[in-house]
Amino acid sequence: RLVVSHERHPPLLSPPPDPACWIFPSTTPNTRVKLNAMLAFRDLTRSRAVVAVSALLFLTCLSSVAAFTPASGFHGASLFAMQNTRCMGRAPALGPRMVATPERATPASMFAPGQKVGPQQPGQESPVKYEYDNQLLDKNKVEGTKADSGHLRFPLQQEMADLDEISISHDSMIILKHHGSYMQQNRDLQRSDKAGYAASYQFMLRLKNPCGKIDAKTYQAIDDLSNKYGQGDLRATTRMAWQIHGVKKENLKKVIAGIAEVGGSTLGGCGDINRNIMTPPAPLADPAYQHVFQTANFIAELFKPSSPAFEELWMDAKKPKDVEYWRKDMVEGSTGKNHIPPVALTLEELDKKISEAQAFDQGTGIITGDPEEPLYGRCYLPRKFKIAVTVPGDNSMDIFIHDVSLIVIMDEDGKTLKGYNVMVGGGMGRTHNKESTFARVNEMLGYIPKEDLTEAMKAILATQRDHGNRQVRANARLKYLVHTLGIDNFRTLAEKYFGKSFQPAVPLPEWHAVDWLGWHPQGDGDWFVGINVQQGRVKDEGDFKLKTALRKIVDTYGTDIRLTANQNIVICGVKPKDKEAIQALLTGHGIKDISEIDALTRKSIACPAFPLCGLAQAEAERVMPDFNARVGALLDKMGMPGESFIMRMTGCPNGCARPYMAELAFVGQGPDLYQVWMGGSPNLDGRTGWRWKDKVKAAEMETTLEPIFYMWKTQRSSQAERFGDFTTRVGIDAINAYIEKYETGTAFKNVVREELAPLTRTVTKSGTMTKPRGSGARLTSGPRKQQIRVTDELHSMLKAQAEAEGLHISDLVEQLLVHSVKK
Repeated sequence: RLVVSHERHPPLLSPPPDPACWIFPSTTPNTRVKLNAMLAFRDLTRSRAVVAVSALLFLTCLSSVAAFTPASGFHGASLFAMQNTRCMGRAPALGPRMVATPERATPASMFAPGQKVGPQQPGQESPVKYEYDNQLLDKNKVEGTKADSGHLRFPLQQEMADLDEISISHDSMIILKHHGSYMQQNRDLQRSDKAGYAASYQFMLRLKNPCGKIDAKTYQAIDDLSNKYGQGDLRATTRMAWQIHGVKKENLKKVIAGIAEVGGSTLGGCGDINRNIMTPPAPLADPAYQHVFQTANFIAELFKPSSPAFEELWMDAKKPKDVEYWRKDMVEGSTGKNHIPPVALTLEELDKKISEAQAFDQGTGIITGDPEEPLYGRCYLPRKFKIAVTVPGDNSMDIFIHDVSLIVIMDEDGKTLKGYNVMVGGGMGRTHNKESTFARVNEMLGYIPKEDLTEAMKAILATQRDHGNRQVRANARLKYLVHTLGIDNFRTLAEKYFGKSFQPAVPLPEWHAVDWLGWHPQGDGDWFVGINVQQGRVKDEGDFKLKTALRKIVDTYGTDIRLTANQNIVICGVKPKDKEAIQALLTGHGIKDISEIDALTRKSIACPAFPLCGLAQAEAERVMPDFNARVGALLDKMGMPGESFIMRMTGCPNGCARPYMAELAFVGQGPDLYQVWMGGSPNLDGRTGWRWKDKVKAAEMETTLEPIFYMWKTQRSSQAERFGDFTTRVGIDAINAYIEKYETGTAFKNVVREELAPLTRTVTKSGTMTKPRGSGARLTSGPRKQQIRVTDELHSMLKAQAEAEGLHISDLVEQLLVHSVKK
């Protein structure tokens, strides 16, 4: 079947090769054969009829020629791999195109030269039959676009060279994501200023920041670039990465190259590859935390795309002047005293280790055979792939929501890394009114010794690469594969790739949603300070001049900065002599001390949503401060001053701000309409919330929440029972039955005010200790792995005291012991 359409092709970067050398790639099921030879014909013939007839004759001549898929380095690949899907909101210019449609995707059509395994021919056989078929890709055009991209080059390379156009095509947007950028428009103008909206194409850049870390040199660069080419602010994401908004197409290459030249990168910020790896943001000298950081850095390099497309597109095929700072962190002695342990002695040795680890083939179907992408193959992964690493007990990065989560297990000496517990199958994204999509927490896969880390992680990635659902993109995440197989069958399949068995997991202590705000000792003589940043927006506005303050601190003291999973900022490596000056600088620029931040604000996060996110259905970042204030005022009016819980908001159901883990969440469902979720854990430890109401108007939020808050106040087991625990315990039926009988305004009659623990930690005459509810600060750092035996009677006493103070029993014991030892 032949279809002739009229879309203008982006210009080639160089003149096409001689027609006698034209070789066409094999067809793919979605993007199909692009007969870009028509470009040359168009210059010779202006008549559409002549062009169409010429194309048909030319295709007939080629029908007996075997199809050939050029390697991405082939000189003419740019001619053949170009996609011509129009960009949203842009009328296509004229120009002919012809496509052909095959029936099924096969290894011959979807694999790179030399590739032996992949989604159409898995390296290992599944223990069950799937309801989906990875050879039927007609509804998932992204797979064809990736296959035709020449390993993340085309059609982006051609379209970025066309500076007459201020936007790029949909196919190019798919490829651009892997390089760390999204195209956006200012949706505030969509109805009021159509001309302005049409001219508002711009690009968001997302950096890759393993461990949430950015060194001083890279921070200075993105600060300057955001002022010169962006909209003048920066944003901390919920995945501990930096974003720059408002970059025009003509400046995109300058900004990406500018970041790379100083040792940063945007490669892997987005796309169907491994994303930014999250860890605790606290730069502690504790060996367990140091092993977390090195593990994250190593995996970030292990799963980085091997294709040289990034350097070719943005660096003119040259290497950056400086190497990535996280690579320096893995080399002995390169980044100071907290460097435990080195992965290599030199950068050359590190590169060799990473390359050998990527290419090592034990013959179990992990290595694809694709010479450019031995791990990913020609089509990369079905969807994004998210990883987190932490120590037992520290849940400062929502450990249950990732595709893969690693928990470091230390030897009894507390200094030697023993291995890792591995969890798989978490994820937040879902779609309204589509029950086949859902949020999910990950499950325990098992334990691996430290020497098996590389092959175990490669095995999990290969399992998802080959068996993840590529037929239906909405169900392509690893969580759906784990859900489909069940954790036992998934383990069986992953073990086939691994070549070994996962051992039983090591028992873990309770999880704590630590936020690491305020001042803390690092354990090496230096200090760090966590700063609350509402919804992660780093800007200067009125008396609040966070952007200026951070730049002054980085310029003066050369500090590294880390981001938290709650969009906050941690300033690291502060010398004791500089603490007072840095605190004064922050205060002088309008940055509040953590004791001045109300608990609701401290625990809340929101996605950007409007005006730039193309998926937003309702506001999020811009209205979250108001929601915090309104909920706080409602609780105060009901006699619950200072009460708090984890509250989150997103503009759509994709879940970037992890709303489904929150105790209370608002998910955009239309203009000023929100789906309300409840029931998440106050420590984010192993359950999602549940949907309560649909399409609640923003203006009616108080009247909607009033009865459920009053039910919580009057029916909770004790003041220590958190909102998420209470709503989960009583359940949706009891809540709805209560609300049906509730009389509006009851909560404001004969109000009994409940007093919470004071805002600062104090020791009473009886020797007990109090602390603010939800405070993440601990008096000691590191994982809790030592055990102390007590009698049942004493345990009951401690448990009762902990509940009365709103503490976990481990926190109470720690405070009592520290106080006693110091005394």
